[in-house]
Amino acid sequence: MKNQDFVTVEVVFGEIKASILKAHLESEGIPVLLKYESLGRVYPLYIDGLGEIKIQVPAQCAEEAKQILQQPPEDTDAESDQTR
Repeated sequence: MKNQDFVTVEVVFGEIKASILKAHLESEGIPVLLKYESLGRVYPLYIDGLGEIKIQVPAQCAEEAKQILQQPPEDTDAESDQTR
């Protein structure tokens, strides 16, 4: 798939958050590209677009990805406590 087939579904600041969202979408079977603003990789700046990371998915998966990202994360610790 070519880069032009990918669309941005979320913009975040910080590699950790971007990596978590990427892993979450990929666990749902959606391919993900992270598009970094270049200066933010050198200097950890998060000002006026510097340091932003775009979460991109194939255009045909965009709606599903947006729905997944809007859902609150599951609290797996609370679920495991209830089963004990």
